[in-house]
Amino acid sequence: MLEGEIRRQVVMPARLDRWGVTGPTPGQARGKNWRRVGPGLYVPVEVDPLTVDQRIVEAVAGTGGAATGWAALHWMGATWFGGLAGDGRTQLPVPIALGDRRQVRPRPGVHLSEDWLFDEDLITIDGVRVTVPERSVTYEVRRARGLPRAVRILDMAAFDDLVDLADLEAYVSRLVSRGGVRLLKQALPWAEENAWSPLEVDMRLEWLGTGLADALLCNRPLFDLSGRHLLTPDLFDPVAGVAGEYNGAVHDGVAPRRRDLDREELYRRLGIESVAMMSTDSRDVSRFVGRLHAAYRRAEDRGERSWTTDQPEWWVDTSRVSLRRALTPEQRARWLRRQRRSSYLT
Repeated sequence: MLEGEIRRQVVMPARLDRWGVTGPTPGQARGKNWRRVGPGLYVPVEVDPLTVDQRIVEAVAGTGGAATGWAALHWMGATWFGGLAGDGRTQLPVPIALGDRRQVRPRPGVHLSEDWLFDEDLITIDGVRVTVPERSVTYEVRRARGLPRAVRILDMAAFDDLVDLADLEAYVSRLVSRGGVRLLKQALPWAEENAWSPLEVDMRLEWLGTGLADALLCNRPLFDLSGRHLLTPDLFDPVAGVAGEYNGAVHDGVAPRRRDLDREELYRRLGIESVAMMSTDSRDVSRFVGRLHAAYRRAEDRGERSWTTDQPEWWVDTSRVSLRRALTPEQRARWLRRQRRSSYLT
């Protein structure tokens, strides 16, 4: 491996070296064992160019710029930014922030942005220059197609505690005369810091769009009146006593379906009406909306409540980014276990 290999098992592009020590000799570069990735930059041909991290490294190399948008968020450990389009197959170009004074020749698989940068926008992580999370998120949101996609980006960046909404609002206040800022400002009031998957975000926006609830709690734990934890709905309207669960394709298995049935039974015992959004509802959301209206009609007949959203003293609140950032590694392993598990089950 080259000297430029770093922690993520990617290979940093190397420049020509007449001695063949830090990179290929000119003769070697013309052979079949090296692949050109940029002006005067090469990697061994066996290096896979399709892995996300390698794509990012090769896109940044030789530009003098920094990865931004989804690529910077992915490089910093974001779970939900894998560089694929909505179809789950098409690779998105790697966005590179150049600032407003650089001229770089375009290359396939790379999107060059010449928006000006704040002095503190650039950082280096694991040997690769990236933009800070606030810049990366706002870049991605400003290019989003529509409000739902913009809100999804904000929520999923908060999922990994890369940004909190207060800091993001302060950063946005500094952005003037930039394309997409209007959409960014529209999306911020809809964003939440405790959504656990993109599809939960979609469900929340559809629910709020019905006008049935003024606000919804995201992954807020419910307790009995003695302080025992009962369950944590994906979404919850505490005024009406209606809970929402997103059931993706993974819930079709026997064991997940058994757990779902147990949750439904518990909701009934608690006098909470529950409604599920299925993965197939994305093709016809009216079916989910119909079930939601029915749940609200049933909730009108609820009796005395045997549950509460008030957290007992022993519970550790993880509903905001600032609270999660303050956790010790041991606390994160315990209290964020279900949140992290959701990223594999959606």
